[in-house]
Amino acid sequence: MAVRKPVKVEPSRPRGRPRPEDVADIEDTLLTVALQEFQDQGYGAASVTKIVKTAGMSKTTLYSRYPSKEHLFRAILKRQIERYSPWASLGVDSGSPSLEEGLKAYANSTLKLSLENDELAVNHLIYSEIHRFPELGVAAAERTEIGIKRIADFIRQCAVAESIPCKDPDGVAEVFIHMIRGWYINVMLSKRDVSDLQRKQWVERAVRTLLLARPNW
Repeated sequence: MAVRKPVKVEPSRPRGRPRPEDVADIEDTLLTVALQEFQDQGYGAASVTKIVKTAGMSKTTLYSRYPSKEHLFRAILKRQIERYSPWASLGVDSGSPSLEEGLKAYANSTLKLSLENDELAVNHLIYSEIHRFPELGVAAAERTEIGIKRIADFIRQCAVAESIPCKDPDGVAEVFIHMIRGWYINVMLSKRDVSDLQRKQWVERAVRTLLLARPNW
């Protein structure tokens, strides 16, 4: 297991309304500290009191942004998505989109990052405590829906660019995302070490198999 570096927390700021340029730093510090607390203690045992103390802030500062532990966890997931932006790998802005290459790039990017460090720890947390805290499942489902929407939009663009109609882009996107998710969950729960080559070979087979059904989409 990778050893996490201690969270570096800046000295406490003066009381009062934060300056606009400080807001992003405040939220980043809160989410970083909260993530480590969730990883160390689990979702249920994580202490809001400890989070604000470590962050050098007040509970008022935290609750004004994240009214509950659930909102805090959702914000962590959202930040992870924004940071690695897997949809950037679709290559939509680089010219005429290619469905096959875009899907392979997205799958490889998503799986590679999901098997690393914080992303892997957060997913372990979700699956280990979801039976006691259904809100974790809701947060994970919201993250999945974002991926489905992005892929569905990409499929629509490719249908136009490649002159191959698609009657149900949302359905195809859902199949694709859950196909990736299923492979990932199997790897994660079995605690297997997967090489980059093995991951790429699986993605190649999966996308190729999906595209064989494209005339029926």
